[in-house]
Amino acid sequence: MRTIRTATFVSLDGVIQAPGGPGEDPRGGFRFGGWVFPFFDEKLGGLMHEAMGENYDLLLGRRTYEIFSAYWPHQDDEIGRTFNAVNKYVAAGPDTALDWAHSHRLEGDLAGAVRALKATPGRDLLIQGSSEVIHTLLAHDLIDQLTVLTFPIILGHGRRLFDEGSRPHQWTLESSDVSTTGVIVARYTRAGDVPTGSFADDSPSTAELKRRERWSREG
Repeated sequence: MRTIRTATFVSLDGVIQAPGGPGEDPRGGFRFGGWVFPFFDEKLGGLMHEAMGENYDLLLGRRTYEIFSAYWPHQDDEIGRTFNAVNKYVAAGPDTALDWAHSHRLEGDLAGAVRALKATPGRDLLIQGSSEVIHTLLAHDLIDQLTVLTFPIILGHGRRLFDEGSRPHQWTLESSDVSTTGVIVARYTRAGDVPTGSFADDSPSTAELKRRERWSREG
């Protein structure tokens, strides 16, 4: 059984679109491409390396795959050598050529294909970018670990890490650190159901009862 995990750049308001550069993904008129660059330093590079971990294959959506496959085969740094050597499992139709070495197309229903892949022996499956893949897998309870690198910036609009289809869950914080530029790196593992409680008085006031009655009418 493989572990599925993410290592995701995200703004304070949850945007993950085009972190790497202006031309990466301008969909929807997004004009802040490359928003992570000013925050990178040596410590954050080390934290990013830890977030990605070791001994993984990549699990990618079509757009992220096309971005990566146009860039990483031409890089000879540590990440490039790793990305070029590992398997890439790609949620993409036949219109996307899988020319990057060790690339494999996921056929049919994405959740079903990933569930079957997860059940096989092998390395962790690391998701980079790929917001639509993340949304689908969160909706089907298939992601085991989230590493979120939260940058101290608000972008206003763009593709987001979470959507309304995410299955409710509690997540356990396993580790956290902060870069010298204020980026919070936190790793979470999936826990149980969402816990709830109440700070309400056992004997609510008349005003509180009236409030509840009014809000119930408002729907």
